[in-house]
Amino acid sequence: MESGRVTARIVEASEYPDLVRKYRVSGVPKTVVNEAVEILGARSEQDFVRTAIGAAGQAPPGGSGIII
Repeated sequence: MESGRVTARIVEASEYPDLVRKYRVSGVPKTVVNEAVEILGARSEQDFVRTAIGAAGQAPPGGSGIII
């Protein structure tokens, strides 16, 4: 599903060691939502969406929507 309210970036952990350290990546997949919520490991679509939507209310100051 596509939405203009969601921004997503996918990176290869081995190519970005600085991001691995910043986000303390210990396994993949790891999703960081609004710099506030971390989703580690494979999840069902329903569980992932529920967690991501719940994180939308935790946007950092000046932030809006869900950033994954």
